[in-house]
Amino acid sequence: MPAIGFIGLGIMGEGMSARLLSGNVAGSTESPLFVWNRTTSKCDELKSRFADKEVKICESAREVVEKSDIVFSMLSTPEASKAVFEGPDGTLAGLTKGKYIIDCATLAESDMKRMYELVEEKGGLFLEAPVSGSKGPAHTGQLIFLCAGSKTIHDDATVQSALAAMGKATHFFGDIGNGTRAKLVVNSLMGSMMAAFSESLVLAQSVGLDGSKMLEVIGQGAIQSPMYALKGPKMLKGDHDPNFPLQHAHKDMKLAVDMAKATGVSYGVTEQAEKLFREVREDKELNVAEDDFSAVFEGIHKASSSEFSKKRKAGSD
Repeated sequence: MPAIGFIGLGIMGEGMSARLLSGNVAGSTESPLFVWNRTTSKCDELKSRFADKEVKICESAREVVEKSDIVFSMLSTPEASKAVFEGPDGTLAGLTKGKYIIDCATLAESDMKRMYELVEEKGGLFLEAPVSGSKGPAHTGQLIFLCAGSKTIHDDATVQSALAAMGKATHFFGDIGNGTRAKLVVNSLMGSMMAAFSESLVLAQSVGLDGSKMLEVIGQGAIQSPMYALKGPKMLKGDHDPNFPLQHAHKDMKLAVDMAKATGVSYGVTEQAEKLFREVREDKELNVAEDDFSAVFEGIHKASSSEFSKKRKAGSD
């Protein structure tokens, strides 16, 4: 059985690697799961959690690639991805002919194309496979993989088993870059939905309506959404424990806006939502960049309270 490696055990990678182990895709004596993370304690936690499995902690991303036939990578930012991929002890440094590299991060299309070309130059094969889904779906194996690049990797039986353990659906979009395009369309829509949802909840509360009752109404009509049902009650409580950090949501929305501009597509609604996310991300007083993207609600609430205060002051003058 091909050896599998996993690079990056953050919010998403932690759950994804666990699914490979719990799904018996990797972790046997014949095929250990080779792992590396910049914070080693994450690897220790995974190994401790699956004490009955063969989890081998590596010293570097390079070592993961050297010891594996199939390598999944899930890093949080473009900067981290580039550093780990191209560093002296990184992914490329350990790559030899015939190895499979599968990158699941959401990056710029140009980043994916660059990695694809660099892997091909060394005789490896590359599949971009960004995911639709956050922390919860990663832990429960409900991710949706949006793939492009090497059809050989995508159709490989072991890869298909791994994707099935980590997700509920896999889509192949053809040429490299198309997986990223699909992911940016999905995430920009999700961000715009969250911005509109947040504004509506703030408006409802501002005119004296019960937020919980409004969530009930929204959940009963044509605009109902699993995201609204999941996030709404937490937002009203001020619970923004990160499943998908706001700074990452904003990064994806900015990439989508740039993609739309380059294509000549009118993307005005998303542009306004991206601007809102950027303002909230950069608000040092709120300090919610690392909170869940639902924390955009707090930015709208703050701005609305400020405007209300201004109007009250103007009325008393």
